[in-house]
Amino acid sequence: MKKYILSLLLLPLLSCGNNKNAGEIPTEAYQNSTTTVANMDHSKWNALLQKNVSQNGNVNYKAFQQDQKQLQVYLSELASNVPNKSWSKNATLAYWINTYNAYTVQLILNNYPTKSIKDIKDPWGNKFFTLGTKKYSLEEVEHEILRKMNEPRIHFAINCASFSCPNLLNEAYSDAKLEQQLTTVAKRFVNDASKNTITANKIEISKIFDWFEGDFETKGSVIDYLNQYSTVKINSKAKVSYKDYNWSLND
Repeated sequence: MKKYILSLLLLPLLSCGNNKNAGEIPTEAYQNSTTTVANMDHSKWNALLQKNVSQNGNVNYKAFQQDQKQLQVYLSELASNVPNKSWSKNATLAYWINTYNAYTVQLILNNYPTKSIKDIKDPWGNKFFTLGTKKYSLEEVEHEILRKMNEPRIHFAINCASFSCPNLLNEAYSDAKLEQQLTTVAKRFVNDASKNTITANKIEISKIFDWFEGDFETKGSVIDYLNQYSTVKINSKAKVSYKDYNWSLND
């Protein structure tokens, strides 16, 4: 317990914050298991996203309020189906990404109307939901679970209900489609001119690439990482700057 508390204290308290070396954390607890298990059914979340989120990632929170009962049913299913070590990595990733996004929506609905998630008291640090028998916060899901799985594309999949965040995908992440989905959202985010301005010799990119630099530098520089998805080839010595982050609600 003491080691667990110490690990939490060493993490940044702000989700979408600045822990540049967290990508180097070992991932003993979530290895690439190939064991097939009965998959968590995310169809209820998929239906809610299809109904209330546009192709561009705009969330209709007012309409979402009318679907609170359906959302609560899905959140209850998440609470009853926490991954264990027998789950495949993709099934585990899909579960935790959907969990982060679903509870972020619930957090906004709990405080709606609001102009920004940052107007909510301790939005990322508050342990306001329970999975299994354990209470969780959004930052714990992000920093203690998802980032330790060594998949930088999670930063394009989890959504913090803000304009500068990667767009919320209007479908649930799933074990079977995860690789395709993560590649799709990575390409969309990197090439979204409202999030990143990219030319060959100068780039103005999201603060996400600054806050989580270490997550993107496991096999080269941030520019090397961007070049995997950018439609414009970026020179290795291109000038790098970062855009101001817009925390306005993504509605």
